[in-house]
Amino acid sequence: MRAQKPATIYLLRHGHSTANAKSVLAGRDFKVSLSSTGKKQALAVQAELRGKVFAKIYSSPLPRCIQTLEPLATSLNKEIEILDGVIEMEYGDWSGKKLALLSRTKLWKSIQTRPSLVRFPNGESFLEMQNRALEAVRSIALPGQTILLSSHGDVIKAIVAGFVGLNLDNFQSLAIDPASISIIDLSGDSARLRLLNNTDFLNDLKFTGNGNPNLSLGGGSGASRE
Repeated sequence: MRAQKPATIYLLRHGHSTANAKSVLAGRDFKVSLSSTGKKQALAVQAELRGKVFAKIYSSPLPRCIQTLEPLATSLNKEIEILDGVIEMEYGDWSGKKLALLSRTKLWKSIQTRPSLVRFPNGESFLEMQNRALEAVRSIALPGQTILLSSHGDVIKAIVAGFVGLNLDNFQSLAIDPASISIIDLSGDSARLRLLNNTDFLNDLKFTGNGNPNLSLGGGSGASRE
């Protein structure tokens, strides 16, 4: 029997957001949208991917992800379908707080070193987030088809870590910048990482990120571009 062709999953992080600009942990705040830089990044995503053929385009329910996909989806005449399982982490009481303040809490060190043991106050655990995100991606992986999915920094890091066998406690070693593209091939229980955190097509955009790897919860705002 001929083996099925793998499903190819493009993982697109949403563009730079109004919360990224303020170094705030946005969480599931539906009022957060793309910043002016994020809107330019969405157009750059369109230019980068408009020649690709996607069987389906999916998004987290949050506006910043949908807005990142809209220019491309319009140009391809494709519907953006909502995939609830890749929504942002539920940060609970931490949502909406300044990252600089959160980094001074006792829980912060565990988030950086042993995230598999962390549950946010009145929120979700990293393991719960990873499990529901992996299940969601598996549910849309069509053999031989290319799928585009827009989600969030921590969620994409957890997806990549889960599929390539990286321990969740090491997932903070991955970088997923705003509007970056990562690609994974999925075939049954096996996965191959083809691309991670590609931002080469964003080189003409200038913005100031927090540039601090110690404040990367939520994915961070990306490296500053000069």
